[in-house]
Order: sequence, then C-alpha cells, then structure tokens
Amino acid sequence: MLIIFLFFIAHWFLSLFFQTFFQHRYAAHRMFTISKAWERVFYLMTYFFEGTSFLNPRAYATMHRDHHSFSDTEKDPHSPHFFKDIYHMVSATFKTFKDHVQRAKDPEARSKGYYPEWPLIDRMGSSVASRIIFGAAYTCFYIFFAAHWWLFLLLPIHFFMGPIQGAIVNWCGHKYGYTNFDNKDKSKNTSPFDFLLLGELFQNNHHRYPNSANFGKKWFEIDPVYPVIKLMHWMRIIKLRKAF
Repeated sequence: MLIIFLFFIAHWFLSLFFQTFFQHRYAAHRMFTISKAWERVFYLMTYFFEGTSFLNPRAYATMHRDHHSFSDTEKDPHSPHFFKDIYHMVSATFKTFKDHVQRAKDPEARSKGYYPEWPLIDRMGSSVASRIIFGAAYTCFYIFFAAHWWLFLLLPIHFFMGPIQGAIVNWCGHKYGYTNFDNKDKSKNTSPFDFLLLGELFQNNHHRYPNSANFGKKWFEIDPVYPVIKLMHWMRIIKLRKAF
C-alpha cells in the first residue's frame, strides 16, 4: 500500500510543479527566461509528468492571460461566480481551452508575442493514443502493487490530475479565504500555508502581482515553488525577470 501512496503523491506534486512552473509562471507570465535547450527539457518533463492530462502550453498561456484580463467577469474563462457548480465550470473551461488550441493554429494569433511551442510534443501529448498509453501505465502499476481494491479508486485522479488541480485552484482561489489586496475582483488567498497546491492558492496575491515569481507576500505565506525557482536562477538554468 505504501508504494501506491508514494506513487500518487509523486504524481500529484510533479504534475502540479510543472503546471505551475512551466505552463503558468513561464509560458503565461514569463516570470523568467530560459535557453531553448532548457525550454525543451522542461517541455518534455511537463509532458511526461502530466501524462494523461497534458495541456498545450501555448493554449494554457493564452487562456490564462484572458483569466487575468477579465478576472471574475463574464469573460473570465473559469470564474466560479458564473457557474452553479464546479463541474459546469470545468466543462466550460475545457471548451474554452479547445478554442485556444485552435487559436494557436491561426497565423495572425501566432505572431503576437512569444509562447513556448513544440508541435511534435503538442500533437503527441494531446492525442488519444498518448492519453491511453499513460492511462494504461498507471493502471498496470496499480495492478502490480495495489494490495486492496479500494486503492483503484485513486486511478481517476491520476487520469484527470491536471484538470482536478486547476479546478481546485480556480474554484477555491476565487471563493474561499482572505484578501491582502483589493484587486477589484473576487480573488482570495485560500490558505496561508499552501503546500498542497504549491502556492497556487495565493490567488489574491498573484492577481495583485501577476509577474512576481513569489506568490507569498506576507511573512507567513510560503510559496514552496519560489525557493526552487531561486535555486534554478542561482544555478543559471533560468534567469528571473524583475517583477513589475
């Protein structure tokens, strides 16, 4: 049973790390710069660790920028205040994301700004075949190591890991918690100790300083990803940009 829990925890945090580090902080906000070689390395790692729930980084970035531009208005792609429950929010977000994937193929849209792209990985990661292969791998792991039938109830979370994490952040981060800043929206800091979502639930802080790599602003607000980013900067893997 222990190996199953370790596998689940590893998948949860590695998938989440690359979503927040590569797709959110890099692709959407360009909080740091990296070389093309390192960008490809992180692209591959994002694909591998997100697995069945891999998201096109360019589409993720453009949709997320719409979220900031229209935060908690009717144009926000996933504000919880315009949906009766989290299921309907996720369903609408999925449809909007598909529109952004199609927009990424528009030559005029592609010319506006830089976004990380790797067409081969984007096609592979978004394909049904890739998602089935990863899903089968997760299932085989459970068949070999799950000692109890109820452990298989964790498999759907593996299959939809990215959307589940995103749904928690978008729903809770704009409904529950406290505020440090008046951002003219409904963003909240859901918890002052956000280890479960690696700092993503500091939504109020993030909407106030969208280009800051550190989502924690009070002394007690710890963003677990920020020290990793600082270490990568010190190692010259990435170069932090000045927040504005």
